[in-house]
Amino acid sequence: MMSFKPRVIATAIALACAPGLAIADVMEEIVVTAQKREQNLQDVGISISAFSGEQMEKLGFENAQEITAMTPGVSTIQPNGEANYGLAIRGVATSDFTTNVESPVALYLDEVYISQMSGAGFMLYDMDRVEVLRGPQGTLFGRNATGGLAHFISKKPTQEFGGYLKGTIGDYSQYKMEGAVGGGITDTLSGRVSGSWKQADGYIHNRVTGTDLNNQDDQSVRLQLAWAPSDELSVLLSARKAQQDIDTGSWQHVTSNIPGTLTPDELNVVTGYRDDDNDSFAGDWNRDGFNILDTDGVTLTVKWNLLGDVNLTSVTDRSNVHRHYIEDSDGGPVDLFNFFLNTGAEQTSQELRLDGKTDSLQWVAGVYYLKLDINDNNGAITDAFFGGDPETTDQLGLINPYTRELESSSVFGQLEYALNDTVSLIGGLRFIKDKNDFQYATRLVDFIDPYATDYDAKDNVTGRVTLATYEGNRNDDEWSGLLQMNITPADDTLVYASINRGVRGGGYNAPIFPLTPPLDYVDETMSYDPEHLLSYEIGLKQGLMDGLARLNISAYYYDYQDYQAFFILGIDTITFNTDADSSGGEIEFIASPTEGLDMLLGASYNDINVKTPGGEVPSIQSPKWIFNAMVRYEFEVGFGSLALQADALYRDKHYFALTGAETVEEDGYAVGNVSATWTDPSERWQVAAFIDNVTDEEYLVQTFDLSGPAVFGMTEQYFGRPRWWGVSARYQWGE
Repeated sequence: MMSFKPRVIATAIALACAPGLAIADVMEEIVVTAQKREQNLQDVGISISAFSGEQMEKLGFENAQEITAMTPGVSTIQPNGEANYGLAIRGVATSDFTTNVESPVALYLDEVYISQMSGAGFMLYDMDRVEVLRGPQGTLFGRNATGGLAHFISKKPTQEFGGYLKGTIGDYSQYKMEGAVGGGITDTLSGRVSGSWKQADGYIHNRVTGTDLNNQDDQSVRLQLAWAPSDELSVLLSARKAQQDIDTGSWQHVTSNIPGTLTPDELNVVTGYRDDDNDSFAGDWNRDGFNILDTDGVTLTVKWNLLGDVNLTSVTDRSNVHRHYIEDSDGGPVDLFNFFLNTGAEQTSQELRLDGKTDSLQWVAGVYYLKLDINDNNGAITDAFFGGDPETTDQLGLINPYTRELESSSVFGQLEYALNDTVSLIGGLRFIKDKNDFQYATRLVDFIDPYATDYDAKDNVTGRVTLATYEGNRNDDEWSGLLQMNITPADDTLVYASINRGVRGGGYNAPIFPLTPPLDYVDETMSYDPEHLLSYEIGLKQGLMDGLARLNISAYYYDYQDYQAFFILGIDTITFNTDADSSGGEIEFIASPTEGLDMLLGASYNDINVKTPGGEVPSIQSPKWIFNAMVRYEFEVGFGSLALQADALYRDKHYFALTGAETVEEDGYAVGNVSATWTDPSERWQVAAFIDNVTDEEYLVQTFDLSGPAVFGMTEQYFGRPRWWGVSARYQWGE
């Protein structure tokens, strides 16, 4: 969902000019590792936005998805409401809610790829920085980054003792706590433990059960140990665990008796129900949905200076994602269609890389291995659909168990050679070998207790009748590459031009309902090929006003082959290959024109068209225009400083499916936020008050078209959060 913090775009530039808060602190030169080495943000020839931990704290980010509000050309997508998150960059996105389909926008946490969208909603706390890279990034990053990527880097242990504690209270009985503490344990060993906890009542009311849905109940903890026996060697062991248990699955019901058309004033011809209260945050669901999520992981990172300027880095990770999700999909008081999804994903990855430099050459080379074991199932409790008795304990339905085993190996390298003090050339290649094994079945079953929260659905059924099975395996050999020229005619100017080939791995579909003609359980329907993207991009990064302003501009053209498009045909969910093209650009202007006054203006344009049998159509979640603006003024008060801030974001008309029908359209909306932040002279205490979505704008973040009497005669709609206020206090010590 599009959640925009009141501190949103503001502190992205971290402003403020009050006693003790120098401009240099807020317009700081952020160091990023977008090219696997430390560089100033403005020296990297990539369309990139980056935010330091201090800036993110002022922004008030809680979840990984909230970073998108201040990043031109980037949006958050939510295929399952509060329970599932992904990113769309430059109109490149997927709305497939099955977890065997990887997103074209990759997410990384401390150099570890997050393969499951179910595990992408992790809370942001105790972070060092976030880097958002637009455009294909297949050379130096290991997986599926045709659209771009977001890399979240946590704060690491040091020998200096320090930490912080922050508490928040807010609307809907919201309570949050987060904090961290760390320091030296011995002369060579340091540790840091950090965690976050939040609870809140739901903001969507179920009139049938009396439950408030879309509540918050999340906990997360991270433990890190850093060992540095010498200046040449460092070892970091990081363990993390997170849990979520919320009531969700609350789709608004809009009668759609005519395929592709909203008919809200009519009774649903399938269910006889009509939701006519005009309340986007209430409904008559006979079942409360829920999302139970557990994620954990352990990462070992070793950095070793082998000789002079040659370094070895090893990143070893083991991650797990377990999720149990269920929703009342028909959006009404009947037992017609309740969708469920269970995820069991185990991921192992290993990266080894070498990097080095000479006077004129920067280089990096390495190998990457990813093993992903998915043991999932999805399906529907559809008693009325199959003629069963909803009053009995047992209920009929469908279950679709599937397994996927992926092994991906690659070797990569990138060189940057300086021809002179002004011009440098960059070349990179990655060779990829993917092996996929997939097994799928769809079965008519009798559920013993379909709404239990502590079971594996496949073990909770009787009377199995197998309707169809499918087995597939595919071996794909792919490559990605980069050619680029950087020109620096002045110290504060960078001009770059690149040709980039990105690739997204092939995979398999896991339909919910039995397929109907012309679809069948054959390779042509169940399997889809790798996606290829040829990207052409030019960009300018310009410092202005003697360092008080920055102007970043980029423009691109994308040419896709075998674009992986997602569509719902009736009640069948399918990803298929087609062609597509896209063009657009971003502009970002950051300035502090006078003491205490700061502003940020951003805009992006994107025109992406997907070829379908009916002609070219706009892609999903791809508004042509996105605008963001912020103004912040900080001034001295009697004791400390006070910052007043307002920001707004506008998203143009866009669609949630390739049909372009009325049922999947959002006309466009603007969301504004305001905040006030007091900071004491020592900068250790900070108190903030905020109002998100100050105008209480109602806007769609997802729809699914189930229209027409041949389906369920309705459209599912999911809205972004309503107006939300809160107050927080933070204290920092040490460091």
